[in-house]
This record gives sequence, structure tokens and C-alpha cells, in this order.
Amino acid sequence: MLCLDLKPNAKRTEETRRLFARSHASSTAVSSVPESGSGGRLALSGGRPQVAAGMVAATEEMAVYCFDALVAHYSGDQPPPPAFEEGIHPLFVTWKKATNGSEPRLRGCIGTLEARQIVTGFREYALTSALRDRRFPPIQSKELPYLECTVSILTEYETALNHLDWEVGKHGLIIEFTDPDYNMRRSATYLPEVAAHEGWTHLETIDSLMRKAGYDGTITESLRKKIQVTRYQSTLYTMHYGEYAAYVKKNRGVAPAINGAPVVNGFKPGY
Repeated sequence: MLCLDLKPNAKRTEETRRLFARSHASSTAVSSVPESGSGGRLALSGGRPQVAAGMVAATEEMAVYCFDALVAHYSGDQPPPPAFEEGIHPLFVTWKKATNGSEPRLRGCIGTLEARQIVTGFREYALTSALRDRRFPPIQSKELPYLECTVSILTEYETALNHLDWEVGKHGLIIEFTDPDYNMRRSATYLPEVAAHEGWTHLETIDSLMRKAGYDGTITESLRKKIQVTRYQSTLYTMHYGEYAAYVKKNRGVAPAINGAPVVNGFKPGY
């Protein structure tokens, strides 16, 4: 399980690559799912990433906070304080929607490859992925009962030896290469779960990433071998809205509400 295709100049891309290798973080903000519905777009956000002092795993409380941020947005309020400690890490927020027992379908996936404060990061990307993922219309409050939220914290950035030096289901990928037709640098990323979910091989994943990066020319083995690959891992936590509502009622004594109206199946406020 971000925002624009990455098309930086060669100097800045090389700087980003060095930062990956040196600090296990990147200076980018991205969406990591395919345009068809399960991968991401990449855009430089500028500035040097800060390096986290220790590793943090994705938790239930982080998913709760993302739901809190979205519910508070619809009410025009501030979300309750988070029930997890601050940290500095790259992160993603993914929203999916399931109705009538169907498999959840993507509704938004935005995050950052730059290590940043996770409290403000989860609050920001919970809303950005829900409301400003350009592939989808903004999530409406009436969809809340059908949503599930996955929070991801990215770890273990490594420079791969080549485009095949990674494991499906274990590694996420950031690729960078020069478009031979336009002599420009291109880049894209997929989270670790994407290739396995799509049933892709190594080559299918790499080729899909190249298309995602905006390359529309012929993909040759020679070009694949010129790709610079940064691989990474992640920890995940997925929560359905029903689990969120149960958590809130248990720990706060009341069910989630928007402007005083409980959010349950059939809830359709005018938002």
C-alpha cells in the first residue's frame, strides 16, 4: 500500500540517491500504487531528510489517528491527541473501500519517502490521501462506514545491486533512470505489498514502475540494466471503520460522530 510524477533534474536526482544510501530516507513525497489502483506517484518535496533515532512499527493507534483526522475534517474540528509517541520516519496512508462484502478497492494512497514527524505526517497524509489523490474523487463522509485504513512506516533503505536485486512481497522499490527519448530523469515507487498483491514478477513490476514514471518508449533489457533501484521494507497496520468505531467507544465512551450525528451504516450527511 503521492502526488505527481517525479521529473527532477539530474543533479537533484543524484543528490536524492545519495541521501537514500546515506540516511535510509528520501527527500520525496509520493503515492505508491499503480494508476489502475494499487501503486504510486513521486514528487520531490525539497530539503534534507532527518534521520530517525530508532525504528518504529506501525500500530493500531496510528490507524485510529488517521480515522480521527478524517472524521474531524468533516466536522471542522481538531482530531484528539494521538495515543502514540512521536518519531521521525517515512510513512504512507492508504484508504480502501469495501461494500456488500466485496474486496476492498483503493480510494487513495499518499505518503512520503522523506523521514518526517509521524504525528503531523499521519494527520497530513490521512487527509491528502482521502481528499487529494488525483486518481479518485474525494472521499465523502457517507463513505466512512465502508472504509479501511492502512498505515505504513518505511524502513531499511538499501541500494540494490540491479533491477532484480529485491524480493516480491518483502521490498518496496524506488527506481530512477534516464529517459533515452527525452534525456530526462524519471522516478517512481511501489510499496512492498504492491507486486505481491498484483501477482507481478520482478520484470513486470519494474516495467510497470517505468510506465508509472512516465516513460512511454520501448522497454529493453539494456534500459532495465541502467535503472538505479533503492529497495526498502515497511511495517503495516490495517483497520476497518468498524474496528475504529469499537476502539473509540471502548476508550472514549462514545461512538464516532460528525456534527453530533453518529457515523453508522446508512449515515449520509450533506458533505
